[in-house]
Amino acid sequence: MRQHAIETNWRSKPIRSPKMLKGHDDHVITCLQFCGNRIVSGSDDNTLKVWSAITGKCLRTLVGHTGGVWSSQMSGGTIISGSTDRTLKVWDAETGNCIHTLNGHTSTVRCMHLHGNKVVSGSRDATLRVWDIETGSCLHVLVGHMAAVRCVQYDGRLVVSGAYDCMVKVWNPEREECLHTLQGHTNRVYSLQFDGVYVVSGSLDTSIRVWEVETGACKHTLMGHQSLTSGMELRNNILVSGNADSTVKVWDIVTGQCLQTLSGPYKHQSAVTCLQFNNRFVITSSDDGTVKLWDVRTGEFIRNLVALDSGGSGGVVWRIRANDTKLVCAVGSRNGTEETKLLVLDFDVDSNTGAVIARTFKTSILLMLLATFKNASFVYSRPERRGVPQGGRRLPPFFQLYCYVPGQNSLSVRDSSCFICKK
Repeated sequence: MRQHAIETNWRSKPIRSPKMLKGHDDHVITCLQFCGNRIVSGSDDNTLKVWSAITGKCLRTLVGHTGGVWSSQMSGGTIISGSTDRTLKVWDAETGNCIHTLNGHTSTVRCMHLHGNKVVSGSRDATLRVWDIETGSCLHVLVGHMAAVRCVQYDGRLVVSGAYDCMVKVWNPEREECLHTLQGHTNRVYSLQFDGVYVVSGSLDTSIRVWEVETGACKHTLMGHQSLTSGMELRNNILVSGNADSTVKVWDIVTGQCLQTLSGPYKHQSAVTCLQFNNRFVITSSDDGTVKLWDVRTGEFIRNLVALDSGGSGGVVWRIRANDTKLVCAVGSRNGTEETKLLVLDFDVDSNTGAVIARTFKTSILLMLLATFKNASFVYSRPERRGVPQGGRRLPPFFQLYCYVPGQNSLSVRDSSCFICKK
C-alpha cells in the first residue's frame, strides 16, 4: 500500500521546489553517490562534499586532492575517490578524515569499482590496480591494455575492464592474469556492465556487445544506437542503455532483442548523460537540461521530473542517483548559464495530505489497516484476543483513527479492542 502510494507520487505528484545543495561554485560535479540519507559529490574543484539528503546541509568537505576528482565509490561510512593527481584517497565519511592515500598510478584515476574491502581502479596510465582499503596497500597490478582504462567492474572474483584501445579484458586479479581479451569493438569502450555471467560493453562505434564471461565469446551485437553509448545499467538480464544520439533503449541480453526505444515526441533533445532503472521506471538525464521518467515495460514517457530554465542554452543535468523515495541530480552548465548545484526531489508519502473518506468496519473480523505511513504501524481488531500484543498498546474505547493516504480513502476505526503495533 505504501509502495503503491510512492509509485503514484513518482508518476503524478506535483513537483514542488526541490532542495538546492550548493557548494562546488561554478565547477563541474564529476561523480555522484547516494546511499541511505547521505549524498557524496565529487568535483573538478579538487574536493568532495558529503551532504544530508534530509536537510540539504553540507556535512563535510573532503579536502586533500591536488587535482580534480573524477571517480568515487561509497560503502557505509567509507568513501573512496580518484583524481587527476594520480592518487586514490580513502575517507571516513563521518569525520571527513583521510584514512589512506593510495599511490601507484602514473596518470588520472578515471574509474573504480568497490567490492567488500577491495577497490579496483582504472587509470589513463593503461593499468588497473587492486587495493585493500583497510590497510591502504596495493595488492595487484593488472597490465595489458594499450591505452587509457575508461571503465571497470569487479564482483569480488573477476575484474572486467574497458579501454580506449577498443578492448575489453577479463582478469583473474589474484593471479594478475588476463583470462580473455574481448575483441570486436572498432572504437573506444566507454561503458561496462557485468553480472557474473555476461559482460556488456558500450562503445563509440555505436554498438553494444554482450559477451559470455567464462568463454569470452560474443553472444550478441546490439545495434540501433547512432553514437556513443555513454551509460548502461543491467539487472536480471534487462539492459537499459543511454546514448549520445539522445535515445534510450531497453534490451533483453539473453535474446539480443530491443524491447523498447524511449524516444518519440518527448524524447531528449541532446545526449543522454546518465540513467537508472528498476522494475517499474527508467530515469534519464541529458545535456538538454531535463530529467525524464519512463515506464520500463511499455516505453511510455510519463513526465519530466526536472526541466531547467537554461535547458537548451547550456544547462546540463550531469548525473542522477535515486532510491525508492528520492532523486538527486547534479546540475551545471557548459557556458555559465546554470549554477552548479545538487537538486534533491522527494517522492515519499506525505501522511498529512490526502482524501478523507470514512469507512466503517465490523470488529468481528480481523482488520489489518495501515495507520501511519511514515513509521509503518498497523491497526488491527480481534475481539477474541484480549491481551495487548508485544510492542503495542490498546486504543481507548471509541477511539477514532484517521489514516491519511494520498490518493486513497482514510480509515476510521471505532473499537475498544483495537491495538497499534509496530511492524
